[in-house]
Amino acid sequence: MSDPSNRERLRAIAVDAMRARGLDPDFPPDALRQAEALAAPPRVTEEPVRDLRASLWCSIDNDDSRDLDQLSVAMPLADGGIQVLVAIADVDAAVVRSSPLDRHAALNTTSVYTPAAIFPMLPEKLSTDLTSLAEHEDRLAIVVDLTTAADGSVSRADIYGGLVNNRAKLTYNGVDAWLEGRAAPPPAVVAVLGMDAQLKLQDRAAALLGQARHAQGALDFATVDAAPVFDGDTLRDLRAEPPNRAKALIENLMVAANGAVARFLQGRGFPLIRRVVRVPARWDRIVAVAAETGDPLPASPDSRALADFLGRRRESEPDRFPDLSQTIIKLLGSGEYVVDRPGGDDPPGHFGLAVRDYTHSTAPNRRYPDLVTQRLMKAALAGHQPPYALDDLDRIAAHCTQQEDAAAKVERQVRKSAAALLMASRVGDRYDAIVTGASKKGTFVRISEPPVEGMLVRGEQGIDVGDRVFVRLQRVDVDRGFIDFVRA
Repeated sequence: MSDPSNRERLRAIAVDAMRARGLDPDFPPDALRQAEALAAPPRVTEEPVRDLRASLWCSIDNDDSRDLDQLSVAMPLADGGIQVLVAIADVDAAVVRSSPLDRHAALNTTSVYTPAAIFPMLPEKLSTDLTSLAEHEDRLAIVVDLTTAADGSVSRADIYGGLVNNRAKLTYNGVDAWLEGRAAPPPAVVAVLGMDAQLKLQDRAAALLGQARHAQGALDFATVDAAPVFDGDTLRDLRAEPPNRAKALIENLMVAANGAVARFLQGRGFPLIRRVVRVPARWDRIVAVAAETGDPLPASPDSRALADFLGRRRESEPDRFPDLSQTIIKLLGSGEYVVDRPGGDDPPGHFGLAVRDYTHSTAPNRRYPDLVTQRLMKAALAGHQPPYALDDLDRIAAHCTQQEDAAAKVERQVRKSAAALLMASRVGDRYDAIVTGASKKGTFVRISEPPVEGMLVRGEQGIDVGDRVFVRLQRVDVDRGFIDFVRA
């Protein structure tokens, strides 16, 4: 047999990594049969539905995304505020609880995105077609209706069922280039009368929401994400993805929508699964990193102080800010899912977003907690009791946290395997690097060109996260995703 292509090799690595971490890369036969039996998008649901198809809805997502979970539209208000509607795909209408499709989704709990392949939580017949908010198609949705005041606060929120139609399928890169004045409007914008003004209004609403969050202490990072560049099935490069205004637009709208959903369920006396990021355990190291820049932080965790520090560093050292961002993100720790019980103690909030009321609800095609939250929302709207017992929600929250962590490790491992493929011809080269991790598991460093992370296997004594060092590439192991550096 001939050698497998880069894509085939990376996909095989991803499959093995998923199985090793308790994730199933394949749909079971009964789930596939259930998906095949679905002939059309769902048309019936129990909660009341408003016909909103005449609105100028649009989706903004990655260039190759077809699993469209949300649409958005905005309307100006006489008092200077902006009404924003976020439509979330009604996946529950097609995926019945405890059905074969639901059992597989509950096992993996998330879609897994690797450089060579995507392993969707739901079969593509659903996630990219029947339950996707596809362009020019009528779809059922759950609508989060927000009023954004002139100061960026959310002064009113409502949630209801809706029938929507995506008038323009747009991409982050196309909308970003247009909003930033680097390109003409995307053809899908030009094709819909008024869509250009609609997007600018959404952009303004998102900016107001973002400014209000940042004033409360939301952290603003510039991460170093690397996208694989394939020529056919051959990996040619890893390309850093710059900040994107359209991504920020969607992020701000989704954070606001998720907060409104959490408050809606709480107000109805329903339990919910919150997404939390606790106060960072390594705040002392964050303080030390800040002190090295001559910009002190308080001894106790303070998201507002950290946000102000990041803002000052972005302005004073923009070239180094992505490295600082990556360092702080590592030190903050990962998020988790916890159950908020009616009448119980308040769970912790989301330290990074500087919000307490936060859940995951806007991506039910891709994340299982969002599908569970949708079922809670629909039960509340239809006047039913919560469809899950508290013990069930505890189990789901713990399992989703575990599986999301496993999926993140798979994605990271396959990205490292892709990076090892790319770096195999560069053994012996010397690089300037920043320390991104230092624990019992090892010391890790990242170089900027290409944006690659690896382990420092010699010379790691006496350094910590955020330190800068010179390294030399010693060896790579593609199958294991290992990239080993030594101090130079």
